[in-house]
Amino acid sequence: MQPQPLPLEEARRDGAENTQWSRPECQAWTGTLLLGTCLLYCARVSMPVCAVSMSQDFGWNKKETGTALSSFFWGYCLTQVVGGHLGDRIGGEKVILLSACAWGFLTAATPLLTHLSGAHLVFMTFSRILTGLLQGVYFPALTSLLSQKVRESERAFTYSTVGAGSQFGMLVTGAVGSLLLDQYGWPSVFYFSGGLTLLWVCYVYRCLLNGKDALFPSDLILALGILAQGLPMSRHTKVPWRRLFRKPSVWAAISSQLSSACSFFILLSWLPTFFQETFPSSKGWVFNVVPWLVAIPASLFSGFLSDHLINQGYRTITVRKFMQVMGLGLSSVFALCLGHTSSFCTSVVFASASIGLQTFNHSGISVNIQDLAPSCAGFLFGVANTAGALAGVVGVCLGGYLLETTGSWTSMFNLVAAVGSLGLCTFLLFGEAQRVDLSPAHEDL
Repeated sequence: MQPQPLPLEEARRDGAENTQWSRPECQAWTGTLLLGTCLLYCARVSMPVCAVSMSQDFGWNKKETGTALSSFFWGYCLTQVVGGHLGDRIGGEKVILLSACAWGFLTAATPLLTHLSGAHLVFMTFSRILTGLLQGVYFPALTSLLSQKVRESERAFTYSTVGAGSQFGMLVTGAVGSLLLDQYGWPSVFYFSGGLTLLWVCYVYRCLLNGKDALFPSDLILALGILAQGLPMSRHTKVPWRRLFRKPSVWAAISSQLSSACSFFILLSWLPTFFQETFPSSKGWVFNVVPWLVAIPASLFSGFLSDHLINQGYRTITVRKFMQVMGLGLSSVFALCLGHTSSFCTSVVFASASIGLQTFNHSGISVNIQDLAPSCAGFLFGVANTAGALAGVVGVCLGGYLLETTGSWTSMFNLVAAVGSLGLCTFLLFGEAQRVDLSPAHEDL
């Protein structure tokens, strides 16, 4: 028998229901956040798309290219928890907008940084670390925002729709970025993605926030004040942190998020180089576009299927585990196949299947974190994604090392499959969907 909620807890739940978006508001914000996620990835994958051209211009070898590619994740892993914490405290939409303004400006300015000195690798690494720091807050703040504003029965579809922006962003950068790269050189790709991000920030601030939620400079000062106080939540929150992190289901979620993020980051960073080196006569817009074109409907379908199965009476955890079987299990099989084919068309099919199936993670582990602890979903997602980003740093660097030492792409795709299989097995064994944040006792982390 479940314990009766405290009066304060009931009031907090009623308040949360009252602050949820209406259907028109939810639709407007979903479309806007989908575009924001698209632009996030436009800026993020500018470096992988331009990696071969930049390495030729600057004389980088595989290890140096791997360092430049992985440096994004060095910064990305440091602000995940901070982003979730700030999202839970001041509102996810404000955190997203502040960070987008900063990373948009930095992305547009990145080509200028490389001309400041002859130490191109140093300046590019610094730029990517800083971009990672700024983008690291996005998904934890997004998770916090959606857990507070979206009804539980619509959460999987909403999250998967917004998450489809990542594939849409890589599609846009793969198509437009490849054309810009061929016509105007690699700096134009950074100008393109950075400039669009700044336009999106202006739109959100003027049209959706309507000036009623002042962002500059009051919320920036508030955010800095919260950070100065430290990460433990305020006294009125009733989240039992120590108890939370003793739950096997929480660690299963963290492990699965780690695996899904790591395998995705490895493919994201190295797939363009794989196609350019293995099939040098192929068109860049094909392999930079087709996998992400497949991934967009796959992400939307996974969200629809997840919510539909739950509404049909299937247990929530059963649906979440099924999504992870597709997102980590079957996608790893196709990644393995990539290392054992010499046909360009077959490789595009396998890459598309692997990337498309990975979008099922949006309706699996990403929503499972909200199942476990909706009251602190941003913070918990930040912890999980920090683990994923750290694994991404190691994975991308290790991929470059394996390529340099073995000269074979098979070893890298084996790494992707091994990481995905480990996370899947952990989640299948220990994953649950019951809330674990409902204790009235207070414990600081």
